[in-house]
Amino acid sequence: MGVRTGRPEPRAALFDLDGTLVNSEPRSVAVWARVLRARGVEPDEALLRRFMGRRGKDVIAEFSHLFPGETPQDVFADVWRYGQDPDLPPVQHLPESVAFLHHLHARGVPFALVTSAGRRWAESALEQMGVRGMFRGLITADDVTVGKPHPEGYLGGAELLGHRPEHVVVFEDTPAGVAAGRSAGMRVVGVTTTHPPQALSQADLVVDHLTQVAWPQLVLRDSGQDRSALAGQG
Repeated sequence: MGVRTGRPEPRAALFDLDGTLVNSEPRSVAVWARVLRARGVEPDEALLRRFMGRRGKDVIAEFSHLFPGETPQDVFADVWRYGQDPDLPPVQHLPESVAFLHHLHARGVPFALVTSAGRRWAESALEQMGVRGMFRGLITADDVTVGKPHPEGYLGGAELLGHRPEHVVVFEDTPAGVAAGRSAGMRVVGVTTTHPPQALSQADLVVDHLTQVAWPQLVLRDSGQDRSALAGQG
């Protein structure tokens, strides 16, 4: 299903990072699982999914009963320590997402990043993908007072790009991110990298990867079109 008719044509885009442009969620989930087990909590999938797409400090505040007597800094110290383990799942770049970024950039569509991650990781990830120069700017965890699913980050992203929310499309992979984009008054495309389609049902369009998205129509592209050709279109 495509985006609802009767709305203005999109002019700009805002992208989530983890799970949308790179698949780092298995690594992140593994780290949080170790952090919780070190505190005597055996996490199930439902609990770990609550950590996806959100700022760490917001999740720690919500589940403060799991970290009694600890500050966020205490918990983050363990997150950093466990994150150095070389046996963790690797971060995987998503070639379809890179192709779609090139496609929008070639068309002159402005876009920015809105992520629950820190700026250092966000800058590094975009540099490794070879796309940092395409982004007009970044909104990271430290740039907002309230993280996703609150719309603050996406509203800030629209302001950064100089476009009204109704002219901006959000690309997300988590329910929290989809909710943030919808609350900001933007159209949302959900990507099933980390969640099944039904978990992203509030999105206007749900796809398996970004080269399935026809811009600016925001409908499913013909699946027979080669993604390398898509990247070269103007």
